[in-house]
Amino acid sequence: MADLSIILKYLLLGLFQGFTEPIPISSSGHLVMLRDILNLQVELAGLSFEILVNFGSLIAVLVIFRKDLIRLTRNGLRYIFQRDRDSEATADFQFILFLIIATIPTGVLGFLLEDYISEKLSKPIIVGYTLLITGAALWVIRNLHGKKNDGDLTIKDALIVGAAQAVSLIPGISRSGATIVAAMLVGMKRETAFRFSFLLYIPVSLGVTILGVSDIVNDDKFSALLIPYAIAFLASIIASYFALKWFANIMAKGNLKYFSFYCFIVGILAIIYFL
Repeated sequence: MADLSIILKYLLLGLFQGFTEPIPISSSGHLVMLRDILNLQVELAGLSFEILVNFGSLIAVLVIFRKDLIRLTRNGLRYIFQRDRDSEATADFQFILFLIIATIPTGVLGFLLEDYISEKLSKPIIVGYTLLITGAALWVIRNLHGKKNDGDLTIKDALIVGAAQAVSLIPGISRSGATIVAAMLVGMKRETAFRFSFLLYIPVSLGVTILGVSDIVNDDKFSALLIPYAIAFLASIIASYFALKWFANIMAKGNLKYFSFYCFIVGILAIIYFL
């Protein structure tokens, strides 16, 4: 049975990961820094904690985008099996293909560089510098207003956004920030960039979760940390849900500059603290 201090630490980590996952400030970067500050390296050594709490965030994303997922699934099946070629079915089928294409760079880079990233780049001081990069990227697109809707996307657009998501495997490079920045740079409207970014999160997060099941099942510390992990998991679902709802409103108003300021401030403080 874990003591109260451990439970509170994991509750804090779950809330932090859940809240920072949807918004463009890098949940993985915040976890790296918090683990160091809260001295949780030992407790997190066995079970892949990031996979568990990311799955919590995935559940929140699935709930919020359930209508889009139902529509895409229905029209995609219509296009394939009923050979329905109306404009809606065709556009949604193409959108699904672009999501699949955009997922490929992350899968390839993750497979090739996972060990290097976890061993060499998952350090608090590096997160400080990469947060500055995230802040700069958000600042660049703060005033952009794209014109592309779902039906206007191209394979090139999907590959560029997918490459940006692959770069976000580095802690401190926000996944949502990188994909939204890339999407807006290729001309997507804010709402299109937002939707594409978070629908793109689903296959990547689902793949990571499936691949991490064996780590969770075989973890020799699972029984001892069952309650702390369960609390962190639930906290990540709740925090992700409300954070994503909040971010949707901010995105619609075009106030990404505030996240840029946040990344600059936290990045500088992290460099000073961990140097």
